[in-house]
Amino acid sequence: MKYDYLIVGAGLYGAVFAREAREKGKKCLVVERRNHIAGNVYCEEIHGIQVHRYGAHIFHTSDKKVWDYVCRFAEFNNYINSPIARYKGELYNLPFNMNTFSKMWGIATPGQAQDIIAAQIADLGITEPKNLEEQALSLVGRDVYEKLIKGYTEKQWGRACTDLPAFIIRRLPLRFTYDNNYFNDRYQGIPIGGYTKLVEKLLEGTEVRLNTDYLEHREELDGLAGKIIYTGMIDQFYDYDLGVLEYRSVRFETEELETENFQGNAVVNYTDREVPYTRIIEHKHFEFGKQPTTIISREYSSEWQKGDEPYYPVNDERNNALYGQYKARADREAKLIFGGRLGGYKYYDMDKVIAAALQLCEVELK
Repeated sequence: MKYDYLIVGAGLYGAVFAREAREKGKKCLVVERRNHIAGNVYCEEIHGIQVHRYGAHIFHTSDKKVWDYVCRFAEFNNYINSPIARYKGELYNLPFNMNTFSKMWGIATPGQAQDIIAAQIADLGITEPKNLEEQALSLVGRDVYEKLIKGYTEKQWGRACTDLPAFIIRRLPLRFTYDNNYFNDRYQGIPIGGYTKLVEKLLEGTEVRLNTDYLEHREELDGLAGKIIYTGMIDQFYDYDLGVLEYRSVRFETEELETENFQGNAVVNYTDREVPYTRIIEHKHFEFGKQPTTIISREYSSEWQKGDEPYYPVNDERNNALYGQYKARADREAKLIFGGRLGGYKYYDMDKVIAAALQLCEVELK
């Protein structure tokens, strides 16, 4: 065997494992089907602007171990995620907070906002929500739901809220403070110079082969290493022979505009159903850019089909049961470890991906 580990996928999970394995004296080969490293956190520099190719990624965590770890490989700026919601020309702050409620109802105090929301919930009289719409209405009332949740959610999932299960929205955080910081985590920011540089640091000293599809060269690659860390789609690995897991996908329309500042904020969500995209990202604002032009990306949610990029697992009862069957098979593999968002069929924030990779390292590399 030429390598101790073959790592399939050069995203965060694979890159963290490669770094830790190398520091333990192990030899790794990373293969990546795309023409770049960093997976979905890949940033491409265009005219001095770090463009988040696969959608906005804001690093946030309350895990000091993870924060200290990533700070070994990148310096983070002080970006705070404060998205704006746009509904039929009206602008609201997210997450739902006193700025949101003040704009919506012309009120000023937490007590006033709580009274309005409580009265709307009481009027609806929903005791056992049967779908997502009823669940959301029972949590936030009619005004917040109709202006800021309904249209956005229907675009994300491609179906009416009345056709979506209630469990998708278990809770909707309401903040009765004038705080627009979307996350409650202690640490937050964007790597200065983009995420690609962070992943480059993690992979320093490790052999990486780009434009290499593991599944097309499986027989040859399997013979090179004692163990395989696989971060691709678990059902695709087994040629979908138990069935196809469902995902939501995202399509991006990116363009450069001859203006210094298009929307004044990095993230603007479009919450009315009539606008076909879910949000517009203006990339320069992630790093407080002063470039003379700007680059924006419109995001369109779509049903995933084979060949599309899978983004969000559809973790409903049917898909979770199917994943359980694939996982049971994977657990019997002697030299194979599945991990990451696609290997584990689970949506991960970036800090949770890194924590999961470090946890694997503690077990595998001890």
